[in-house]
Amino acid sequence: MALQTTFHLPPCVREVGSFEELHDAEFVSAVNALCWPRVLKGDFSEVAAKLEVESGITPLTAELLRGLTLSAAGHQAVEVMLHDVERLEAHGLQPALECVYGYEHKDSGHLRTDVCSWHVDSATGEADTWLCTYYGEPTEGLANAQAVRHVDVPETRERLLRAYGGNDDLDFQDWLAERCFDLHYTPSPGAEPYSFGVGNLWRVATKHDGCAVLPCIHRAPEPVPSGKRLLLIC
Repeated sequence: MALQTTFHLPPCVREVGSFEELHDAEFVSAVNALCWPRVLKGDFSEVAAKLEVESGITPLTAELLRGLTLSAAGHQAVEVMLHDVERLEAHGLQPALECVYGYEHKDSGHLRTDVCSWHVDSATGEADTWLCTYYGEPTEGLANAQAVRHVDVPETRERLLRAYGGNDDLDFQDWLAERCFDLHYTPSPGAEPYSFGVGNLWRVATKHDGCAVLPCIHRAPEPVPSGKRLLLIC
């Protein structure tokens, strides 16, 4: 089964032609997302259908996946996913395969901060985020020029400042960061999100000290009733 990979990419995304190029390429200028477009073989829909999972996020181990009763195409899909894991582990990374069956929306009472909200990832040291959707609705991205942080919207900042109960100073900025409010964005009028597509392997920039580019704004799709996603995240 071939997976559709046709999608539009903005200037902030650079395409590469191999795993090695994806791993070794540097983020430069306005580019903060790298994509290796792929057409994968195997029946990923069969894998998703055979997984008996509860609502939420279920880790997928090699033992669990290889223990499923699948057709040859289903087993082929499993090996594709596990091969991606092995390649990333060989470079000292810690990838995880997951079946997502709905998300828990985090509601602070002030600002939405779950993964379905436009956001950037952050790290305490040099790190990137790797992503691949094998089945289901894919991740979406948004060019930095087409979004603004929620905390920079005057009305939203004033509302958060009232919740904080103090002055708009460094302590307030720390309060925002502790709650990840400073990592979430709202699209500008006329913004055009782009799809990460299905089967493509991505490496995107995160927010950390020393990052040479702006972090990549992205979000998970809103859960679809009775819909599952198979994905890799690292």
